[in-house]
Amino acid sequence: MPDQDVRLQHLKVWLDEQLSIVYASNGWGPVPPATLTAASSDASFRRYFRWEGEGRSFVVMDAPPPQENCKPFVDIARLLAKSGINVPKIYAEDLPRGFLLLNDLGNKTYLDVIDGENADALFKDALQTLLAFQQLPMDAPLPSYDVALLRRELELFPEWYVGRELGVELDERQRGQWQRVSELLIENALAQPKVLVHRDYMPRNLMLSEPNPGVLDFQDAVYGPVTYDVTCLFKDAFLSWPEARVRGWLEDYWQQASRLGIAVQSDFEEFLRASDLMGVQRHLKVIGIFARICHRDGKPRYLGDVPRFFAYIEAVLARRPELAELGELLASLRQPVGACV
Repeated sequence: MPDQDVRLQHLKVWLDEQLSIVYASNGWGPVPPATLTAASSDASFRRYFRWEGEGRSFVVMDAPPPQENCKPFVDIARLLAKSGINVPKIYAEDLPRGFLLLNDLGNKTYLDVIDGENADALFKDALQTLLAFQQLPMDAPLPSYDVALLRRELELFPEWYVGRELGVELDERQRGQWQRVSELLIENALAQPKVLVHRDYMPRNLMLSEPNPGVLDFQDAVYGPVTYDVTCLFKDAFLSWPEARVRGWLEDYWQQASRLGIAVQSDFEEFLRASDLMGVQRHLKVIGIFARICHRDGKPRYLGDVPRFFAYIEAVLARRPELAELGELLASLRQPVGACV
């Protein structure tokens, strides 16, 4: 896009200036010839580039205002780094323009490498970092996962998936079902002990790094339900695991958290119920977000993962009779009549 090309030119000028300062301040000599290549983009307006020259590499974030705000990323990165969590080091920042120069945590995410053989080892490292997250004192100026935020997230589902993707307007009965289900899910979230919540703690945002893992995409962190991140980790947008294996990982987390004094539920079955309902809230939100990304932002590929989230929800519905109304509502919405093009 032309405006992105202009941004890229501005970014390259800024990057040259900042690298000269970084190289000089670290005594690395002159800045060598280098390449700048696209590293990744995501569902937001952010994009990333990798700078590589003579054995050194950096990652450059381009987060265009007003759609993106780098300040939370910078603030939370510094908060997490103090606790030894492996997050990007910030070498230079230009918050008004949305440019950041970061160290390179590697070029492979968990999603790139994880499989049935190495999952136990990778998730063991991921849980250690998550437990470190959850032991941080809750004294930073971060928002809470309150009623308003939970409700706003849930409403993405009827607005964007039901309304825009399916082309359906809920009738009075369906709206009543939706409101009662929403109240139950919100009540479950608010009743849980609070910790620092990453909000997207999943293999795509964990880098194979040293120390392992490197953690990305934490700028939306809040204080909220203790089950949120661990549920997100094992019920991912892009890959699924057998239910029995997920239960084992959740129990391992629950035991470790209990020993460390993290305020998880005292009974494992109670913890599992809280995790199930927390997962349903997130799954409904993500389905709505993926539909919004398609219809508002013109990125239809994310809708391909919507069936995975419905499968997660169906598995929970089978063992949580208190969500029967959600099952009835979803059954009444089976046939899509609108598609993203």
